[in-house]
Amino acid sequence: MDESCRNARVTVVMPTYNEAANLPRMAEAVLGLPLDGLHLKIVDDSSPDGTGRIAEELAEKYNTDGARRMSVLHRTEKDGLGRAYTAGMSAALEEGAEYVVQMDADGSHPVEAVPRMLDVAVTSGVGLVVGSRYVEGGSLDEDWGVHRVLLSRFANAYARAVLGTRIRDITAGFNLWSALTLRDVDLSSLDSAGYSFQVELKYKAVRAGHDAVEIPIRFEERTEGVSKMTLRTQLESAVVPLRLRFKRGSWNSSARP
Repeated sequence: MDESCRNARVTVVMPTYNEAANLPRMAEAVLGLPLDGLHLKIVDDSSPDGTGRIAEELAEKYNTDGARRMSVLHRTEKDGLGRAYTAGMSAALEEGAEYVVQMDADGSHPVEAVPRMLDVAVTSGVGLVVGSRYVEGGSLDEDWGVHRVLLSRFANAYARAVLGTRIRDITAGFNLWSALTLRDVDLSSLDSAGYSFQVELKYKAVRAGHDAVEIPIRFEERTEGVSKMTLRTQLESAVVPLRLRFKRGSWNSSARP
């Protein structure tokens, strides 16, 4: 890894809700990466299990010798993953981040892939690097049931077909964005509150002319806590691609993916 990558100002935005059991090891793993310009921003939605308090304690632990390696954004309501990401990513841009990483707090995303994603973004100049489960070399934890695997694959195929995009893992939650791309999209213009935020943001980014590259990752099953995916979020994820396509006002299959 060259110096331009090592010194790049990178903020990992990690939303949390009841992730007290996972957060300490995730913070240690992220802040242990060989990236001198890395910052971890926790966005906590008033977790009743004390995640917010633990995050503050961890920030105090890691912010030593004048370094500000970790910060916590406390939100007063739980109104969706998309809203949490919008708040955290907007704050990261205001604080001067050159790149912003989306990452779950449950350990499902491989922390060690972040430097590789950053290297791809810096050397190629693309606006988005996706940690993909569905390109060659990508995989899912064997503990995922057949129903979840089929649902995930269907959701991606459905969104790709409706939106006409070549991104194979358009629902992926492990992404690295350039600040320029996020500013061009305008985070405040996003409508999705839940998991469909992942689809809407990617779609608007490529429609704005920013290229995306997918690199293979292994997606692990969480070892602590429970999934936040609900029937409501699944229904929203089904509706959003159609809304985006109709809003664009065209079904031209030759449109830029």
